[in-house]
Amino acid sequence: MANSSKPISRTAPPDSRFLRSLSCVESDAFSIAKFNDWFDDRMRHHHFEIDQIAFSDLQKWGFESSTGNLRHESGKFFQIQGISVETNFGGIKQWQQPIINQPEIGFLGFIAKEFDGVLHFLMQAKMEPGNIRCIQLAPTLQATKSNYTRVHQGKSPPFLQYFRDNPDRRVLVDVLQSEQGGRFLRKRNRNIIIEVPSGESLPENPDYIWLTLGQIQKLLRRDNVINMDARTVLSCISYHRVTSSTTENPSIHSMDEILTWFTELKCCYDLDVQSIPLRDARPWLMDSQRIFHPEGKYFEVIAVRVAADNREVSSWTQPLVKPCQEGLIAFVTKDFQGEPHFLIQGKVEAGNFDIVEMAPTVQCINGDYRQAPLDSRPPFIDYVLNASSAQILFDTMQSEEGGRFFREENRNLILRASPDFPAELPANYIWISHTQLKDFIRFNNIVNIQARCLLSAFGAE
Repeated sequence: MANSSKPISRTAPPDSRFLRSLSCVESDAFSIAKFNDWFDDRMRHHHFEIDQIAFSDLQKWGFESSTGNLRHESGKFFQIQGISVETNFGGIKQWQQPIINQPEIGFLGFIAKEFDGVLHFLMQAKMEPGNIRCIQLAPTLQATKSNYTRVHQGKSPPFLQYFRDNPDRRVLVDVLQSEQGGRFLRKRNRNIIIEVPSGESLPENPDYIWLTLGQIQKLLRRDNVINMDARTVLSCISYHRVTSSTTENPSIHSMDEILTWFTELKCCYDLDVQSIPLRDARPWLMDSQRIFHPEGKYFEVIAVRVAADNREVSSWTQPLVKPCQEGLIAFVTKDFQGEPHFLIQGKVEAGNFDIVEMAPTVQCINGDYRQAPLDSRPPFIDYVLNASSAQILFDTMQSEEGGRFFREENRNLILRASPDFPAELPANYIWISHTQLKDFIRFNNIVNIQARCLLSAFGAE
């Protein structure tokens, strides 16, 4: 990152500014009524092609002779390698799998600016090769380190300089957050929101629009419009001033009690992850076009050729992870003392930094829950699947990140617990208030990305 003699302003905004933006669903900067026409125009204006290809047709990618790992010739971007996992969490105690190893930390960042006293956020219509419908709304800047250091020898991402070379920026949010622990090996990205002065003019770009948080919340209720990277950054916004006082923020567990629960889980569960050559991952198989599990479960690794006229380079090839089924991600909520609480599970995933992360009530991204016997089905999954329409607060299909995953979408649900919801919980489950969860998101590697993205839809309720 560029050095500067000027300090970076890190004064957090008053909660009321985020709340004011959340309550604003119309704006002179951009009318939500115009969104469909603008979004369709961006799709028509650009040329995109995505074709699945054989691994032998990959350019600058290949299988390493010594390990069989699939990697870029530069050693940058990411590689597909194998891991061997042993754990005492869950029903399967030992397995091997391919996984994405991408150790570099990228930027997921919004530029915020006030229009008529209301914070707006600069979003882009971004093409990713794995996106459903090609383009989705993304943060102002969404770039891996390999991208913004131009390993591909292409253009720099728009607005990069505001995040790297802007000593007068005001930082509203800045935290390292984890990525999918079942697909990435200890991957993190910098989730950041910076504010520029209301009088500062930014370069105009027809692929970018200014939206309030209220407008973004409306679009979150549409299937596959707001991408995963935008959702995780938005989840880092706190709408209420956080305090450990249960008088000001009613909750059934204190922060100390939750931390004790969380720490005990980390001591209780074991997770031993060893890197192995991809060719040795059993029982995974490979043919000319895919790496796959013989039972047709979990996911596949495929290769694609991409053409896009609005990216840093106009064409390239790369591997992508393709799901075998759609998944289910759900929160059960319940009010205690007038404060909404979420039923959180402490979940172990192979790629986690520190064994356990806080996850949604139900997280089944592989779709294998549909065939699971009743005695081995994930806790509360049947409760969620059988919930009445009156219980459902939020229900959409949302995509995973299109730069690494091929057309992966999961059903995202938030529902209210009925009066007969079980009072007794498994040891790795706990009720945590909305305010407390927002407090935990301020820190690294505690709340997982599935929970964060789902929380982004809850706003300040």
